[in-house]
Formats: sequence, C-alpha cells, structure tokens
Amino acid sequence: MRRPPQLPSISHLQFLTLGVLHGGEQPGRALRDAAAAYGFHRTAAAFYQLMARLERDGLVDAWYEQVKVGDQLVTERRYRITRAGARAWTETREFYEAVALVAEGRGLSSA
Repeated sequence: MRRPPQLPSISHLQFLTLGVLHGGEQPGRALRDAAAAYGFHRTAAAFYQLMARLERDGLVDAWYEQVKVGDQLVTERRYRITRAGARAWTETREFYEAVALVAEGRGLSSA
C-alpha cells in the first residue's frame, strides 16, 4: 500500500501566495489583488504579517524597490519565491492531488 503524503506545512493562503510567485517576482499589491480575486480579503497589516512569516521561514525573499507611479517615485515591497518555497508549494500541490485521487476512489490502493 502506498503511503499517503504528509499534511502540508503551509496554509491554503500561503499556498496561493507561493503559487502566484511561481510565475515570477511580484509586488505586494499584486499578491494582495490575487488573494482578493480568490475571495481572501485581509487588511494590509494581516497581509504583510503573512508575508513576514513566509520570509522568516525562508519561503520568499523580499526587498524594497522604488518605482515611478505617475510623476512620483514610490517604494514598494517586492517578493520572489525561494527554492524552499517552491519545494513547499510542490509538496502541498502533490498532497492535494493525492487527496483528489482518494476522493475519486483512485488513490491509496493496496494493489
């Protein structure tokens, strides 16, 4: 009998955020917009707390960058996924794919 994958070490919101970052580095506002598109509406403080945890855990790298918006220079926080973040995202995806197979009656057979 195949052993089931371990429970994910990241939350569904962390999974979503890391998934968006798989497409390349993003500013914080783009990540917040992506989360909102999936129905996750959090305060800016809660969002940046989430991002600080991802950074603390080595799943994302973050830095500040100045960008021009209209006639003004503004400083924005940018993020990119790390190798550890990509690994956590892949392991979580595999977990949910295995769960889907079980739900369809095609997973964890002893055959």
